[in-house]
Amino acid sequence: MSSEKSTPFASPILLAVMCYAVWGFAPLAYVPIHAFGGGSIEIIAHRSVWAVVWAVGLVFFTRQFPEVWAIVKQPRLLGILFVSSLMVAINWGVFVWAVTNGHTIESSLGYYLNPLINMAAGAILFQERLDGYGKTAIGAAVVGVLIQAVAIGHIPWIALTLAVSFATYGIIRKQVVVNALPGLLVECLYLFPVGLAYLVWFEASGQGHFFQSPWNAFWFAFTGPITVLPLALFSFVARRLPLSTMGFIQFIAPTIAFCIGLSQGEPFTLLRGISFAFIWGGAMVFAFGAWQRLRAVKVA
Repeated sequence: MSSEKSTPFASPILLAVMCYAVWGFAPLAYVPIHAFGGGSIEIIAHRSVWAVVWAVGLVFFTRQFPEVWAIVKQPRLLGILFVSSLMVAINWGVFVWAVTNGHTIESSLGYYLNPLINMAAGAILFQERLDGYGKTAIGAAVVGVLIQAVAIGHIPWIALTLAVSFATYGIIRKQVVVNALPGLLVECLYLFPVGLAYLVWFEASGQGHFFQSPWNAFWFAFTGPITVLPLALFSFVARRLPLSTMGFIQFIAPTIAFCIGLSQGEPFTLLRGISFAFIWGGAMVFAFGAWQRLRAVKVA
């Protein structure tokens, strides 16, 4: 695969910040859709369709269609991207359901856990050594999840599913040798037929909301850019930044989502606060450990 052209604007850290900021504010785009009657499945179907429209446009604009054809000619690569598309579908589905059903705070917990899951996965899958900071961070996260389970009365499956699915996606995209936009387009194409079929059936049965007003159409169409742009940025920077750096920057998104959940009046009890304190503590230990490692590399 040819390497992607760098531009003066393509600072990986800046693009990573932009990526996670968009993800952090994403719940605000789904709330209006839910308010006029759009359910989570209809939102996900629209995301699948409009994501392809935007992905095709970006690939066309950057003249990377030859790389898409190169991917299509490699069955093994197609299989890997099929698995990553499944992780995207799971993540989309759980996230959209969560933010449209009053669980934005729990969804933010999942993305706080994500870098810690990345760290644990690195130790398990790639024999990466965990230092004292890493062990402490993971231990604090485990305690936080257990307390969260007590606080809400069940295992925090929303947070765990979001964390595991996105960590898996990130690991796959970091390992696979494919440029960001062509790989993303292939992933979106896997989800397109199911999404389109569902929307056709939904509109034909009179249950769809897209054609009810220009306002509805705008918000459904808007799911395209808020889906593709951050995913494209993530795929780009995931191959250019260490997982530790990505994990540190990632805390932008759940912090924004957490504030949105609080502003919408979601319940936040003392016990949930204690669980988040452990998660935040683990995140800070993780961030400090990452900073120490980076400083040591610079000194060396």
